[in-house]
Amino acid sequence: MKIARFIPTGSDTPAFGVVSGLDEHDEVTADTTIAEIDGHPFGGVDLTGRTFALGEVRLLAPILPSKVVAVGRNYAAHIEEMGSSVPDEPMIFLKPSTAIVGPGDAIRLPVESEHVDHEAELAIVIGRLCKDVPLERVGEVVFGYTCANDVSARDFQKSDGQWGRAKGFDTFCPLGPWIETEIDPGNLRITCAVGDDLRQDSSTSLLLRDVPTIVAWISHVMTLLPGDVILTGTPSGVSPIVAGDVVQVSIDGIGTLENPVVVAN
Repeated sequence: MKIARFIPTGSDTPAFGVVSGLDEHDEVTADTTIAEIDGHPFGGVDLTGRTFALGEVRLLAPILPSKVVAVGRNYAAHIEEMGSSVPDEPMIFLKPSTAIVGPGDAIRLPVESEHVDHEAELAIVIGRLCKDVPLERVGEVVFGYTCANDVSARDFQKSDGQWGRAKGFDTFCPLGPWIETEIDPGNLRITCAVGDDLRQDSSTSLLLRDVPTIVAWISHVMTLLPGDVILTGTPSGVSPIVAGDVVQVSIDGIGTLENPVVVAN
């Protein structure tokens, strides 16, 4: 099931809905519709009976979490291209909820940075309050998965010695286009294209620490709330983006997250 968050045309009230009518690649067609959910989707999906054509709504980021927990250095090839080493334990950092934007929203490049990279990632969406989750029970607390772009001001990441500023600018965490609740995350193709240029092309099977390991480990550090998002790390091929680019993050079984790039005002 694919769960989107949207605003109907003429309304200012966000809603959740079930997406139907995609093609075999999970891309939008002329027949794509969204069936509105009564309330939020955690704990069960009850439909209101209202259905919208995709052209009658604006898609939003599929969730607004209390926090985004990101895992760094989780693909060997990316570690190599960055000249880093494999950490002994998962390396985590936080991105603020204010960094989140949805499909079609612009990534705004800060004028003070001279080097901003895309980072395609599989994002985990937590479905229930949890702490100290045993490895074998991680499936019980995961609601689903979506596409993410861990946008990074690389020059600040190097100069600051920590990643809060580099990863935390407004618009630096695009999510979407929706949450897929019924998928095995163990072997999904993940790509990033900038315009017609395919820059990242890998698989979640190459994660150094897989989804159960990540969720269990992070839950021992902090309480996770429904809707919280965990970014699982990016594969190799990260590269700069500039104003005028359009970035597409695609993951098999989920779909494509597309965002234009502009200079911040």
